[in-house]
Amino acid sequence: MDDLYDEFGNFIGEAEPEDDGQSSSDDADAYVLDDEVFDADDDDAAGQQLMEVDEGPSNAVILHEDKQYYPSASDVYGPDVEVLVQEEDTQSLAVPIIAPVVKKKFTIQEADLPPVRFDRTFMADLMNYPDQIRNIAIAGHLHHGKTAFMDMLVMETHDIQDRLDKKKGRKREEQLRYTDVHVLERERGLSVKAAPMSLVLQNTSQKSHLFNILDTPGHVNFVDEVAASMRLVDGVVLVVDVVEGVQVNTEQIIKHAVLEDLPLTLVVNKMDRLILELKLPPRDAYFKIKHVIEEVNTIIENTIPGKGERRRLSPEKGNVAFACSQMRWCFTVQSFAKMYSDFYPGADKAPGFGQPTKGIDAAKFALRLWGDIFYNPESRKFTRKAQEPNSQRSFVHWILEPIYKLYSHTLSEGPEDLKETLDQLGIRLKPSEYRTDARELMRLVCQQYFGPSTGFVDMIVNHVPSPEEGAKRMLERFYTGPLDTKTVESMQKCDQDGPLVVHVTKLFNSSDAKSFHCLGRVMSGVAKPLQSVRVLGEGYTIEDEEDMVVATVTDTWIAESRYNVPTSGVPAGNWVLLGGVDNSIVKTATIVAHKLPDDEDAYIFRPIRHFFESVFKVAVEPINPSELPKMLDGLRKINKSYPLITTKVEESGEHVVLGTGELYMDCVLHDLRRLYADMELKVSDPVTRFCETVVEMSAMKCYALTPNKKNKLTMIAEPLDPGIAEDIEAGKVNIKDPVRVVGKFFEDKYGYDLLASRNIWAFGPDDMGANILQNDTLPSDVDYKTLRTVRDTIRQGFSWATREGPLCEEPIRNTKFRITDVDLAPEAIFRGGGQIIPTARRACYSSFLMASPRLMEPVYSCSMIGPADTKSSLYTVLARRRGHVLQDGPIAGTPLYNVRGLLPVIDSFGFETDLRIHTQGQVSLSLVFDRWSIVPGDPLDKDIKFRPLEPASAQALARDFVLKTRRRKGLAEDVTISKFLEPELFRSLKESGVLDG
Repeated sequence: MDDLYDEFGNFIGEAEPEDDGQSSSDDADAYVLDDEVFDADDDDAAGQQLMEVDEGPSNAVILHEDKQYYPSASDVYGPDVEVLVQEEDTQSLAVPIIAPVVKKKFTIQEADLPPVRFDRTFMADLMNYPDQIRNIAIAGHLHHGKTAFMDMLVMETHDIQDRLDKKKGRKREEQLRYTDVHVLERERGLSVKAAPMSLVLQNTSQKSHLFNILDTPGHVNFVDEVAASMRLVDGVVLVVDVVEGVQVNTEQIIKHAVLEDLPLTLVVNKMDRLILELKLPPRDAYFKIKHVIEEVNTIIENTIPGKGERRRLSPEKGNVAFACSQMRWCFTVQSFAKMYSDFYPGADKAPGFGQPTKGIDAAKFALRLWGDIFYNPESRKFTRKAQEPNSQRSFVHWILEPIYKLYSHTLSEGPEDLKETLDQLGIRLKPSEYRTDARELMRLVCQQYFGPSTGFVDMIVNHVPSPEEGAKRMLERFYTGPLDTKTVESMQKCDQDGPLVVHVTKLFNSSDAKSFHCLGRVMSGVAKPLQSVRVLGEGYTIEDEEDMVVATVTDTWIAESRYNVPTSGVPAGNWVLLGGVDNSIVKTATIVAHKLPDDEDAYIFRPIRHFFESVFKVAVEPINPSELPKMLDGLRKINKSYPLITTKVEESGEHVVLGTGELYMDCVLHDLRRLYADMELKVSDPVTRFCETVVEMSAMKCYALTPNKKNKLTMIAEPLDPGIAEDIEAGKVNIKDPVRVVGKFFEDKYGYDLLASRNIWAFGPDDMGANILQNDTLPSDVDYKTLRTVRDTIRQGFSWATREGPLCEEPIRNTKFRITDVDLAPEAIFRGGGQIIPTARRACYSSFLMASPRLMEPVYSCSMIGPADTKSSLYTVLARRRGHVLQDGPIAGTPLYNVRGLLPVIDSFGFETDLRIHTQGQVSLSLVFDRWSIVPGDPLDKDIKFRPLEPASAQALARDFVLKTRRRKGLAEDVTISKFLEPELFRSLKESGVLDG
């Protein structure tokens, strides 16, 4: 019995034979089934079945887990299909097993090329004629109508009115804002990025010109975009709101344009506000307009005293236009005079209900349409003084009164009367258009009355040089190479057959934010796709070619903001949008051909000099630490996208982002979170950059010994004369100039003696840093031949010291370090860089700490515009934040007040919100970096004690800032002077009582 079962209880014995005819019913059924199977299937199947039956059941032991109850995936789908097994409960229900393909879209783009009123091949042909091209930037203060003015030009050249008419509800009410393509620009209602467009526009004689236009942001935080745009253009169109007049940003732009020798033209915008909002009579409106133009001229004169007359803006010169971009009209006095001569040559009535005229000489008439020239209707003469009771200035009589009448008739008359009035002026409207909304009706009437903006085109063509004429200014000011080479010659001629040179100043992200396109100006040659080029970065020099990359241009486009027009090549004098060369470009670059004529060396264009510095600082880190590489990649892209952003890693490992202000940083962090990194971040509270300086000369000569004790450097630190730091930063003096030139500058302007001025070794921390290293040793005391061998290493130590000061590792500013004595080892091996550089740094630090060190903080200049009754609130809110008012006064001809003051950057966070709450949102604010100012108090005063959560007193601020900055950076709690002084010097100072403890 035991032999019939194995140890697992399975039956292994032989089956007992059964009698014939006595098989069980189950077996009978089985046989019947078998018979049915055999009948149904063919012979092969039967043979296979028989074989299986013959084999009999396998006696192999099959464990439970090895039994296969269902076919596997590979059995079902075959070996060619990859099978992924997902364990249950390891993935969140919110995450799909197969993620859908996500297409990021953060910019508004046209689905295809929109219809235009000119032939695009004609535009491409115009690119070959530099004398018919104009490169301009439209700049001005926030909400002064730059983007709306651009829309006016877009509507003249693009046939998209039908598309706009189809919009319903709120979308119809919205302005077009064609050049605002970024999602933030649409949400916030202001421009964040400069936007390029190339348009074909006609002047009054119907001649076509190609206009390359950059629409720039108006908010003061985004002036870096304006500076980057101004590098590419040959002239600036300054847009000023006639009511608000010249504001902070307008002032900055005028100064920058004048100092860069860029021609200025002025558009006095929002003219209808004088009629509809201020309700000024025409005579007063004239004085308001004149006041705005004079404000601009005053700033030009103040920027270059005594030389402003040549750059003066005035309507009779033809460089001032008047516009209302919302109603889409624009004219100059010359184009208005031409309207009189064209519409009714020698007729009885002039356009706009004026006096009878005969044939008019438009040019002579225009000269009499501005200034203190009066028109006497009875004698029909122009005179310098009013000779009749109803005499008026000619600008009022011939231009303002007709416009006022046009507005009042259109807005006040019924359809029948209005039709009769407009018929007299030759304006024909459809019957349905008389019943439209008042704003739309006004726009239709104005468009027909004023026609296209040919006057604006005339103004630009006459007062802005062509690329060929403008190339000379660009090369003289920004090109770092010699100006007598063949490459420069071809750049000056805008030669298409010359070697390729493109100056890139702006990077725009592609619609999926994965890569960047580079906007640059083709200085020479033709930019074509699939061209291999050299990309020279900002750090490239002939001696150091590290910042150079070879790349291939994949695409060339004509940039049009919402769409790009692909092209087979862009010739010299134009702007080009390049694809495929962005990898190595951070801010600006110079792209050159592989081989220049006569194997000349390649030189770069200088980096852009911005209006001011980035002082607003936040630290960022990923919420999920594993996403750090993703964040770093995002920071690299942010660095490319925003011209003035700076990113760096502190000693403590925190990643710091430096920008210009709150709105700027808000846009930067939005792009980092959504566009470039697509992740969540932790952002610190905002802080600011500091600087370190001294207010006295070092108490004694401080020396430092090299580690091998064979060399000794002695230095003294002292404050620089007022104005030197600003001159160095403004580029008025350059350390790379010959010694005689630098010496002459300091001799003439600051009274340095000849020996001292010729012995200035370096500016620090870089060539435009606000510190000076001066050799003050005497030839009788020091061997100058040996000293020259260590000059570069002492410079490097000085540069290192001024980049990170001893108080809290912030840059040193406004300090002069004088080398008073140098004792060097005779053998060169004992005075190498490893010995001298750290020693020079310690000598700088010890002399700095012995010269009454102080902390400097950045200060914003704030400009606030609001009604007169908000003045008291402004004073209150400013005083609470260590700020103060410098001046306040009414804006001429308006109920508004302009208050200007100063506010420390560290106290400015949330200031705008605070101000708006106090004034019920009636005040608009602009904060611009203005200067560095010394923080009150001694940063090394150990007697000051701080209690938790208690604000520091005024005299304890410097100490408070230093301690908190050191803690944040992971440095030791306090500054130890002994760390930088030589032990013997430290002991002697302690014994003499100069140092405490």
